[in-house]
Amino acid sequence: MQRIISLQNHNGEKVSIASPPIDAVMLHERADSFTKRSVKKQSKMDALYKCIEMIDLTTLEGADTVGKVKQLCSKARFPITTELADELAGLPNYKPIPQVAAVCVYPSMVQTAKDALRGTTIKVASVATAFPAGQIPLKTRLQDVKDAVSAGADEIDMVINRGAFLAGDYQTVFDEIEQVKAACDKAHLKVILETGELSTYDKVRLASEIAMEAGADFIKTSTGKVSPAATIPVTLVMLQAILDFYDRTGKIIGMKPAGGIRNAKQAIHYLVMVNEVMGPRWLTPDLFRFGASSLLNDILKQIYKQVTGRYAYDKSFSLD
Repeated sequence: MQRIISLQNHNGEKVSIASPPIDAVMLHERADSFTKRSVKKQSKMDALYKCIEMIDLTTLEGADTVGKVKQLCSKARFPITTELADELAGLPNYKPIPQVAAVCVYPSMVQTAKDALRGTTIKVASVATAFPAGQIPLKTRLQDVKDAVSAGADEIDMVINRGAFLAGDYQTVFDEIEQVKAACDKAHLKVILETGELSTYDKVRLASEIAMEAGADFIKTSTGKVSPAATIPVTLVMLQAILDFYDRTGKIIGMKPAGGIRNAKQAIHYLVMVNEVMGPRWLTPDLFRFGASSLLNDILKQIYKQVTGRYAYDKSFSLD
């Protein structure tokens, strides 16, 4: 039976949120089917290039420095070295490697990233709201968002209040997302559900619905700090929620699986799923992203193999 909860928005208007139960057996069967598709030759090359355009390169460590962020931004702008690009230029099936979608950093590093990416179309995203736990007062979390936006962040990645959600206090979760959305001003808001802590697919579906109704521009699986992070079944639940929300409201919401997607083969499985569930409209960086920094080098190695017929050494690419 479909679950319906009743909340209120900031105007005091009633918001009814419906969350259908998830058939886990059928979900896994369908999710597994996407990994069986055969993508070869030119279609594979096209998919690899598209994956690069959808990657958010990320550095979110206590040891982040200005130099490290600048290096990551350089990687975002020029995924391969000039020497390697010259080696591949002119070979069949090769075309210039595109830039990634965004670089994601802490609020304190937004200005550094913004300066390093000036003159490009690469977005600067910033995790805020006391990422990854979110366990500080709301007033401080909102200031965290405002600081990042003031420094030039194009996108804000927030974490939901999992404690409130798991306690059944859905109104607090909704209210906080609404307030963060307001603090974002013109920046896009990605709402991180941290699906690894939600424990069931039914809860993932409900959290997705709450986030979208509260104003999310994107919904995102994970912080990358909790295991399990992104999985195909969890992403499928969230994609179906997005599609149902679009059919119901006409609003287009983006999707970002993050954490655990480490190789090109996995990434192509996700593209297949998005194409078959959502349609090609969602196969753009505006509506689909990978939060997977380590993914980029594997994709580059696969492109190198497709073009040259041989594998590149790991050290052919930067290790960030």
